[in-house]
Amino acid sequence: MDKKEAIREGKTALGIELGSTRIKGVLIDDSGKVLAVGIHDWENEYVDNIWTYSLENIHEGVRNCYRSLRKSVKEQYGITLEKIGSMGISAMMHGYMALDKEGNQIAPFQTWRNTNTQEAADELTELFAFNIPLRWSVAHLYQRILDGEEHVRNLDFVSTLSGYIHWKLTGRKVLGIGDAAGMFPIDSENLDYDETMVKKFDRLIEKYSYDWKLRDIFPKVMAAGEQAGVLTEEGALFLDETGSLHAGIPLCPPEGDAGTGMTATNSVAPRTGNVSAGTSTFAMIVLEKQLSKVYREIDMVATPTGFPCAMSHANNGTSDLNAWVGLFGEFAELMGYPADKGELFEKLYTNSLSGDADCGGLLSYGYYSGENITMINEGRLAFLRTAESRFNLANFMRSHLYTSLGAMKMGLEILMEQEQVVVERIMGHGGFFQTKGVGQRYLAAAVEAPVTVMNTASEGGAWGIAILAAYLVGKRDGEKLEDYLDQRIFGTLSGETIFPYTEDVEGFRIFMERYKAGLEIEKAAICVMDWK
Repeated sequence: MDKKEAIREGKTALGIELGSTRIKGVLIDDSGKVLAVGIHDWENEYVDNIWTYSLENIHEGVRNCYRSLRKSVKEQYGITLEKIGSMGISAMMHGYMALDKEGNQIAPFQTWRNTNTQEAADELTELFAFNIPLRWSVAHLYQRILDGEEHVRNLDFVSTLSGYIHWKLTGRKVLGIGDAAGMFPIDSENLDYDETMVKKFDRLIEKYSYDWKLRDIFPKVMAAGEQAGVLTEEGALFLDETGSLHAGIPLCPPEGDAGTGMTATNSVAPRTGNVSAGTSTFAMIVLEKQLSKVYREIDMVATPTGFPCAMSHANNGTSDLNAWVGLFGEFAELMGYPADKGELFEKLYTNSLSGDADCGGLLSYGYYSGENITMINEGRLAFLRTAESRFNLANFMRSHLYTSLGAMKMGLEILMEQEQVVVERIMGHGGFFQTKGVGQRYLAAAVEAPVTVMNTASEGGAWGIAILAAYLVGKRDGEKLEDYLDQRIFGTLSGETIFPYTEDVEGFRIFMERYKAGLEIEKAAICVMDWK
């Protein structure tokens, strides 16, 4: 079946992912090949000390992404997109979306970037004997309780962003197990919230006399391959105001960007791992067994099928790096040589390869917000050097690329050195790897292992959730997700593997020594730089 016929007949799957800086829709055929892409760029806002996206921007962003996709299909194939075989929604994990019984938002949406939950996260970690990161939904919920916020009494549904959009499209309050693992601890045996911890939480809040318990307001947990509802008539009009899109499309469970990243890199089986590097940077390592003890730096989450997974999640990735590239773009325009944004990234990234392996003594921190792994609850952006540092453009860019991996690297050190976790392959995806051979080479130095980037890496989690949607309708009886990916998706795809350079490994180690020592400077900056 050719591409045009596949689209006309609805032999397709659509994945839409709401990322930190871009909402992306990817339409694929049943073999995973990309047929069309839709894009909507956006940015979070810092309002009343909260990192958030308004409901208006969320709704319009999803619709505009679909408009872009619909336009792409029309321009490429000359047909109107009406039928889709299956769909899936994904979004940045964690956070707090709160609705009342009428489905109205009753508190500002709080993203994963917020670190205003320290008291709640500490108390819950002690109660559960399980690490509860600051950005998890249950930490946000309990902090709202501790802060005495009135809206908590009227809660009817608390979810992540993916679960919210899925509810808008299907009317169902469900969540994929990978995303649910960023709301509350998961029991990988029973593929559900950990019941012992659920009961502990309900007992903890009894004194507040709410008319709900945790399971009443949290979404139902579902695993990959289960049908999580169908696109309703109302949902179809929400997505496509032209009325062209047919209702009745089956949807897979909504997932978080960690789960779609694992899918997009074929890293859902034990001993596999992937690094997603963009606005945030995180490594996901699928475990053969649970960790020996609780680490506040490590999230214990789950794959889309429920395998236990250790996550080293850094809130801050390439945001500061992107801002510097934008500054160089302004300079180029000022000099009368305006440059394409993509070309700027490629030139600057590639030039960094000519820098010193240890960045010439330069050090930077792209801390737009607090950083869980380094135990710093506020962000300050910093670039540091001594008079003896080798200050040139290549080293400058290299230091910002290295630091995008710095906090994540500290989490990985715990897994590899203290827990002796074995990883047979590391896959990379996200904007960090878009310039061929640069980010991939630096990650190989950071993890001291070969890193593979597939030719689909630039499509990221939107492609991953499209694959999960395709798996929903295309799997054979009893076919596991890892087998489906191995044999029916990745068997026909190509990628490139880079092995670590000895000098890069040593240089990255030196950079990390400075990075760890310099955290005291970052802490001091928080105390001193309190101006707006």
